[in-house]
Amino acid sequence: MRSFDFSPLYRSAIGFDRMANLLDNLARSEQSQPSYPPYNIELTGEDQYRITMAVAGFERGEINIEVNQNLLTVAGNKTQEQESRTYLHQGIAARSFERKFQLADHVQVKSANYENGLLHVELQRVIPEAMKPRQIPINTVTTATNTFSSAAASHDASANSSDLKTGDKHIAVA
Repeated sequence: MRSFDFSPLYRSAIGFDRMANLLDNLARSEQSQPSYPPYNIELTGEDQYRITMAVAGFERGEINIEVNQNLLTVAGNKTQEQESRTYLHQGIAARSFERKFQLADHVQVKSANYENGLLHVELQRVIPEAMKPRQIPINTVTTATNTFSSAAASHDASANSSDLKTGDKHIAVA
């Protein structure tokens, strides 16, 4: 697997350090995270997601789901069986696990269901009202020339000649 050096990004980009840290952590965790248990991530609707994990052999009480600062952690702690068994072949993994998922901003865990050995974690992106696009109404602006009524124009036309000689103007505001 490739490794990327994000130090040039730290030197030249201001305000992107969180994104660079996220990419760096994802690259590290993907290399170190085991493939057990298998999981699917599916889009179930607009801004709705489901993580399905195959956790056969675990009981509900042995699975813990926690969200902390956009990091979803699903852990399974398998209790050791009291009786010892002799296996000829052991193909069913019965070991503890911890799987971490980095959630985007505003993604919330809505519910979790355990059914037929599958754990379903329902997620939804809830965008705050302040961040949603909104329409800005366009108002009409009235200027001083638009506030003059037609009566003022007719009054100016009928003004006597002595008013015009002195420079007095009659303005009627509607």
